[in-house]
Amino acid sequence: MAFVLIVGLFQNGNIVKAQAQLDVKADAAILVEASTGRVLFEKNADTVLGIASMTKMMTEYLLLEAIKEGRVKWEQEYSVSEYVWKVSQDRSLSNVPLRRDGKYNIRELYEAMAIYSANGATIAIAETIAGSEANFVKMMNDKAQELGLENYKFVNATGLNNRDLKGSHPEGTGAEEENVMSARATAKLAYRLIKDFPDVLATASTTKKKFREGTDDEIKMDNWNWMLPSLVFGYEGVDGLKTGTTDFAGYCFTGTAMRDGKRFITVVMNAKNASGQGNYKARFDETRKMFDYAFSNYSIEELLPKNAKIKGTENLPVTKGKGNKVKLTTKDSIEMVILNGEKDQYQPVVVLDKKKLNKNGELTAPVKKGDVVGYVTIKAKGDNKVSFLSDKADDQIKVVLVAASSVEKANWFVLMMRGIGDFFGGLWKSAANLF
Repeated sequence: MAFVLIVGLFQNGNIVKAQAQLDVKADAAILVEASTGRVLFEKNADTVLGIASMTKMMTEYLLLEAIKEGRVKWEQEYSVSEYVWKVSQDRSLSNVPLRRDGKYNIRELYEAMAIYSANGATIAIAETIAGSEANFVKMMNDKAQELGLENYKFVNATGLNNRDLKGSHPEGTGAEEENVMSARATAKLAYRLIKDFPDVLATASTTKKKFREGTDDEIKMDNWNWMLPSLVFGYEGVDGLKTGTTDFAGYCFTGTAMRDGKRFITVVMNAKNASGQGNYKARFDETRKMFDYAFSNYSIEELLPKNAKIKGTENLPVTKGKGNKVKLTTKDSIEMVILNGEKDQYQPVVVLDKKKLNKNGELTAPVKKGDVVGYVTIKAKGDNKVSFLSDKADDQIKVVLVAASSVEKANWFVLMMRGIGDFFGGLWKSAANLF
């Protein structure tokens, strides 16, 4: 459906205010409201940097998609390849050792990946889905494009540097390459992962679990996300999502937390402490700053109620109908997270569907109650503008504008008499103009 755009698209939001209040010590960072993808703070958000094991969010996405589509099943068994066996035995990396002749179901491999960031288990999942890690890497890059990500490159399924893959790095990738993304792309991936597969949080928030519990291979898996509420840097409401650490990427973390109906997503890349040194604590301290800012300063407000009449567009003229106009209302309400006390800084904007109107801007009868005639969105006043992770994200602050009642088409006699009246009315007006 084509629309006549009355106002320009949203641009950068209250980001300047946020940047004035936040000093996030990281090479790049971003803070996003999770229901709409509204960007509340950003620092070097489009700079391409190493992402380390935050990569596994894409592997999780592709696995959960394959499960949903029935291409892979949770209880499906995987037989360990020589490559996966070699990687899984390296305990200097995050791993659960897998037996060379072992069989493992997809659910336990997924839990090892999502909770413990197990690298061998991650490659096993990639081989299950795509046959080989090289094929899976192509799927990762294709999916990134499909999701609308920009500034990314995947070269393996895990986020390790390719040098750690025992000489078996995916075909077509370099021996020293590592996955890279921007903070914005990473946040967008997390946004889509949570939105499309919300159950991922049940696993991501598991603080500890035993792999192969009750067997000789039992291994305790502690979650690397130490911001989970019961862990050392616990933060109320945190339930995900993925840490990442390599020499190249530094200390990284994609976090998410929910309180009082508000969920936020954060990304820090190569986080550092006050002395400029990177460590595990730094990535959680810098994340905490963004969560504190978001939960303290933003609230979800109804900016436009359901069945609202928009001033200046309360109705539209109707031609060839028993009535000559129809009232317009919004079908749903619009809610958005905004800075506390700034509700009056936003106003509704009507965008009418040009195809529904004649050259005089009229609807043509019959018009049925509920017919869509356009949409309403929200525009910020002055410099208080709005930024989203993607152009399509602002669809979530749009509601359709509909006819509030029906207007039947007038019968032929009425239309004829109107035509005659219009004709003589035109003649009279022309004559009057002569004098």
